[in-house]
Amino acid sequence: MASVRFLDAQARPTEFLDFTSLTLDEFQQLLPPFEAAFQAHMATWCLDGKPRTARQFAVYKNCPLPTPEDRLFFILVYLKTYTLQVVQGRLFGMGQSKANQWIHVLLPVLLAALRTLGDAPARSLAALAQRLGVSEADATTVVTLLAEEPAPVVAGPTAEQASPLLPMTGPSGGSSAPKTLLHRRTVIAARKEITRSKMSCSSMLSSSSSF
Repeated sequence: MASVRFLDAQARPTEFLDFTSLTLDEFQQLLPPFEAAFQAHMATWCLDGKPRTARQFAVYKNCPLPTPEDRLFFILVYLKTYTLQVVQGRLFGMGQSKANQWIHVLLPVLLAALRTLGDAPARSLAALAQRLGVSEADATTVVTLLAEEPAPVVAGPTAEQASPLLPMTGPSGGSSAPKTLLHRRTVIAARKEITRSKMSCSSMLSSSSSF
C-alpha cells in the first residue's frame, strides 16, 4: 500500500508547509520534545490503550510510523487536514483501526510537547493574560475577536486516568496545527522564501499559458 512519508515530503518545502502548517525549521524544533513525550507515554501505555505491564515499547516489524519524524508528520497532517480516519490510514499505509490508535496516542503526546515548549493553549483568561503580558480585560477582547475561528480542543489523559483512548479532537479550522516559535527571524524568512517560490511558479504558469 503506497503511503505518504516524511522523507518524501521534506524535499518539497511548499508542499510540507501545506501538509502541516509548519516549516521544516519549526518541525525540527518540535521533534525532540515530541519524541520524548512519545517515549514517556509508551513506557506507561500500549498502542491499543491498555496499561503496559510487560515488555518495553519497540518499533515492530512493518510499523507504518517507524521514525519520530513519521509520527510527528502523521499527527500534524491529521490536525491540518482533519481527514476521515479511513482516509488518514490510507495516506499512511494502515487500516482505519490502526489509524485510530495512532491518532489517540499521538494527540496527547503532541500536547505534552507543546507544553514543554510553552506553546500549549492557555486554559484560562488569567493564564492567557499572563502569557500575553496584558490585563484580563484585554485578554477577553482577544478571545472575543478569535471566537469565530476556534481551534480544536485537544485534551490529553493524565496518569491517573484508566485509558488514553478518549475523544480529543474538534472541528478543523485555520489554527488546526500548532505553530511553535513563529516569531523567530529564521522561521519568518523561511516562510517568505516559500511564498516567493509559490508566486514565481504562478507567474511562470501564467506566462506559458499565454502562448
